Amino acid sequence: MRGKELRIVFMGTPDFAVASLNQLVVNGYNVVGVITVPDKPAGRGQKLSESAVKQYAVQNGLKVLQPEKLKDPDFLSELKLLEADLQVVVAFRMLPVEVWDMPRLGTFNLHASLLPKYRGAAPLNWAIINGDEESGVTTFKLLHDIDTGNIIFQEKVAIGEDDNVEVLHDKLMDVGSELVLKTVDALAGGNVEMIPQDELIRRGNLPCHAPKIFKDDCLIDWTKDAATIKNFVRGLSPYPSAWTKFFEINSESESSIKIFEVKVEISDVVIEPGKVYSDGKTYFKIGCNNGFVHVLDLQLAGKKRMPVADFLRGFSDILKYKCL
Repeated sequence: MRGKELRIVFMGTPDFAVASLNQLVVNGYNVVGVITVPDKPAGRGQKLSESAVKQYAVQNGLKVLQPEKLKDPDFLSELKLLEADLQVVVAFRMLPVEVWDMPRLGTFNLHASLLPKYRGAAPLNWAIINGDEESGVTTFKLLHDIDTGNIIFQEKVAIGEDDNVEVLHDKLMDVGSELVLKTVDALAGGNVEMIPQDELIRRGNLPCHAPKIFKDDCLIDWTKDAATIKNFVRGLSPYPSAWTKFFEINSESESSIKIFEVKVEISDVVIEPGKVYSDGKTYFKIGCNNGFVHVLDLQLAGKKRMPVADFLRGFSDILKYKCL
């Protein structure tokens, strides 16, 4: 059987998932339904916001289901009526067995890491934060425990020394969408040998977790070395973004700065972590344990994102400040 003959249900939410759905649609695969999150209030007006996957599905005339609960009997009945041969999951929610075990060929997931490395919600961020030089995408069959299923295919992608999460996201999104088609075709033809992740672990590919990142996790520690801080910044740029406390010395005035891009300057001189150095016009650097981190792109709380030169026009007295 060919992949284009399968009845496929696609599940996903953000732009990352849209690329894979688009590949299926434009290449003539039979997508009989799309499952995504319910519309949610967003913004100051609290208007209902649709997921990127829903927007794409509606524009292309695809059937959309938006269950509040994946175990809801009405949803399960609707899903069963779609008579899917295969389900494809990209950046969605954890599925109950009633859902992922429904199609005759099961359900596979596209994950943005080289499993078993970086199981969890934020694999792109952690790969860069940890200074990895490569990442990749994995397709695997779903099992009970999250991100532990048998691996179908993997594709490696290099991480450049200045790549941030946005750059890596786009690389993996494109490579991943192609891997989804390859996986559908292989499963349809029954000509794929899946590899248990336990086998890869026995070969030395140790698992590690990539937990969801919260605001408090994004606070920069200026006692770290410059390279570690740079990796931390680019691993959180542009979202959720690294940040630092920013306050005027000898004052109770305190604010915060989001930092999106930096460069490193190594020094043998003992530097006070968090101390600010600047000419007030062209550069703004912050001390760390082995030199300086030059801030290139930032956003002061309540202001717009801007390059450092624009920021300094409003902070000619920046030497009165410190970061913590």
